Amino acid sequence: MSAVVLRQTWYMTQRQLTAILRQPVFLLISLIQPVIWLFLFGNLFKKVVQLGGFGTSSYLDYLIPGIVVMSALGSSMWAGMGTLEEIDRGTLNRFLTTPVSRTALMNANVVQNGISTAVQSVIIVLLGMLGGADYPGGAGGLAVLVLASILLGTVFGALSNALGMLVRQRESIIGINTFLLLPLTFLSSAFMAPSQMPSWMRYIADFNPVNWAMVAGRSAMAADPDRFLVLSRGGALLVLAVVAVQLSTRTFRSYQRSV
Repeated sequence: MSAVVLRQTWYMTQRQLTAILRQPVFLLISLIQPVIWLFLFGNLFKKVVQLGGFGTSSYLDYLIPGIVVMSALGSSMWAGMGTLEEIDRGTLNRFLTTPVSRTALMNANVVQNGISTAVQSVIIVLLGMLGGADYPGGAGGLAVLVLASILLGTVFGALSNALGMLVRQRESIIGINTFLLLPLTFLSSAFMAPSQMPSWMRYIADFNPVNWAMVAGRSAMAADPDRFLVLSRGGALLVLAVVAVQLSTRTFRSYQRSV
């Protein structure tokens, strides 16, 4: 990637980040739900670790990676709404008449989503620390958790952008996201240890990218990290992220030919 494309990507990313920072209410709301999950669920189900299989005596320790990943999923799935708004306002079409690289236009969405996900993940980790959570894996384990959440956010952010350019209707994006969000969350190890889940749910969770991010994060944050789980699940997420970005780029080119 040339230096010009990198500069243009960063410029477009700054533009999107500035738009987010100008909506402090949106930023506050985006953190309210993770806080609710963190402290309400953490206290409501804190005795569930007595069932065994959680790898820790504190449910909050187990819950933190799940909340980080769920937050990345929840925020990235709505990326297509922003793309759709730019299409409706004509902003995207105006950028297509400028010399800015088309690659930069698409990469900016990925970079902005990654930065937002990283900041959100760090805040949740710090809130968990204030609540008494322990992170035996140290800074390295936390870095893997944040990276896994970024990769997952990239996957669903890119797919959401592609969906926005394809359907061009808010109702369709809302309907699809609402349909997918709960199954992706509860068919994973977000709240419950795999050993306590029905066998059919464990089987589906093995193919759920949301669960890959949770498994990679939890494994890295353990006192004795399972490097195979970290590398295999993280590698699968990386491959899926590359495929999703390529799909989003192809969809963008198709949209460009249609205007």
